[in-house]
Amino acid sequence: MNTGSDRGTSEPAEATEAGAATEGAADGETPHVSKAPAFIKANRSLHLSWQVGVFVVGLAVIGAGIAMLVLPGPGWVAIFAGLAIWATEFAWAHLVLRWTKRKVTEAAQKALDPKVRRRNIILTSVGLVIAGALVGFYLWKYGLVLPWNIKDQ
Repeated sequence: MNTGSDRGTSEPAEATEAGAATEGAADGETPHVSKAPAFIKANRSLHLSWQVGVFVVGLAVIGAGIAMLVLPGPGWVAIFAGLAIWATEFAWAHLVLRWTKRKVTEAAQKALDPKVRRRNIILTSVGLVIAGALVGFYLWKYGLVLPWNIKDQ
């Protein structure tokens, strides 16, 4: 698992970061670097503790977001916020967050396409007409009586 903290300690930190920057520049993207303060990154055990803390906090936020998918609250916002918390320390989460941002942007552009919007409006209108017809039929047949209070069948 690449957490970004497994850089060799034989080279100075400046040389390692400079080498990583040139490797990332060759790929056209910046390398993932831990957002922990310098004094935490200097001590390996402290940095590992920091990463565990970041993981636990991110996991708690994502867990709350998953709960909010079925409960009231901004579930997807919390899930993406937890992923952003993880992305501050973990390279894999940074990649997942970047992929997610790209897919959301593509979906937003697709949704703004006039043909797709027209199709979605037509489908929504047809669904509302069908739902209205079903509610109207129910009210015509049973009136304002709830289904569990119906005596005659």
